[in-house]
Amino acid sequence: MSKETQIREKKRVAATSVAAAIFLTGGKLIVGFATGSLGILAEAAHSALDLVAAAITYFAVRISDRPADESHLYGHGKVENLSALAETVLLLVTCIWIIYEAVDRLLFTSAVVDASLWAFLMMGVSILVDFSRSRALSRVAKKYKSQALEADALHFSTDIWSSAVVIIGLILVRVGAHRGGDQTLYQRADAVAALAVAFIVIFVSYRLGRRAIDVLLDRAPSGLAEAFSRSVENISEIKRVSRIRLRTAGNRIFADLSVDVPRHLSLEESHEVTQKAQNAIREIAPNADVVIHTLPFSESEGILEKIKAVAAREHAAIHNVSVHFTDQGAWIDLDLEVDPNLSFEKAHSLATRLELSLRDELKETGMLRALADINVHIEPQRGDELAHGIPLDPQKAELYIRRIEEITRALTGSEGCHRIELHEIGGSVYLAFHLKLSAQISVAEVHAIAEDIENRLRSEFPDLGRVVIHTDPIKT
Repeated sequence: MSKETQIREKKRVAATSVAAAIFLTGGKLIVGFATGSLGILAEAAHSALDLVAAAITYFAVRISDRPADESHLYGHGKVENLSALAETVLLLVTCIWIIYEAVDRLLFTSAVVDASLWAFLMMGVSILVDFSRSRALSRVAKKYKSQALEADALHFSTDIWSSAVVIIGLILVRVGAHRGGDQTLYQRADAVAALAVAFIVIFVSYRLGRRAIDVLLDRAPSGLAEAFSRSVENISEIKRVSRIRLRTAGNRIFADLSVDVPRHLSLEESHEVTQKAQNAIREIAPNADVVIHTLPFSESEGILEKIKAVAAREHAAIHNVSVHFTDQGAWIDLDLEVDPNLSFEKAHSLATRLELSLRDELKETGMLRALADINVHIEPQRGDELAHGIPLDPQKAELYIRRIEEITRALTGSEGCHRIELHEIGGSVYLAFHLKLSAQISVAEVHAIAEDIENRLRSEFPDLGRVVIHTDPIKT
């Protein structure tokens, strides 16, 4: 459902509630003054409060759905929570007036209540309207998780119960009139009904105000942090959630998590982990705004992972890492790629720094009982290249093609080569071709075959430059 549809539906249900509150307030005031019923006048005050609350809700809904701007980076969602708090204050003020009037009638001032048919009719209509608006507001509030609309729905639902209490009070007044004699006790039933309404309103105010204050003070929803943590910690790459912070604004949940991940992960791999964590949280709260911060974690690392982590920390490009053990201890061998234009002195300095970092790390963690030696092989880093190639001379290309086909046809378990490309780039020959080999042999054997072919071709063609052999498995 589009954002525009959501805003339109929320505004429509809020505006309809304003109209309903105007109708109920006016009707109850007229009937209340006509009959002298404090219970109905209390209900009129309650409905007047509902009118103000509905108006606040209407404007809050209009403002809260505005997008974030440079002054409100988290959006305007808390306007809904602020409006709910304002409604709570209005409810409490109304209760003070109702309780004061009710106590005055019970203890000091006598009043005559006319429990006429109009009084019963007005309260009956009030219950029907309140029931209709409560259902409509509650439906939209749950659909869009709007606290302002939920508060408005709560207002109308409590009106149903308070109206029922007033009707009971009016019935008692009618019973007293029917029996005759002293009407004081029965007339006071109306004031008792008004007190009951006030206590209902106080109960609603407490619940509504507490929720609004919780949100405004950034109290996390109960149990949600634990649910988020459990879901995220089920991701294999995440060791634990070290910190989680939650806050709500309107119908949005903002989640900020710090998670521990293995430090040897690359930037791209860490980003994939954060995506998984965000998706896990949104399965619980689809509307959540989630920020995941990854922290490097070294616990439970193997020795190869630790070597790669240290190299990444030193911004060193390494490959072909191997570790073997003898009676003397562990032997670590690796290739270090450096800028080919770097002086040998500086390249050696980089290799020495990497070696010292590895020794310190392994000594600090106590992973190895004994370290025999670390051998760092320095090699020039093959840089990325943009070049312009031209087709190789046909006669020269024919020599290459004939020899390549001879070598590949002689291979056991091969179907030969195809798609041979030969280009001249900067005075050397670029060669690429596809070679079909048995799907049952290992990757190591495939690599060895390709490397042997390349070495044989280079020995026969001195001007050979870049060689790329693309190996394909034979389909059975």
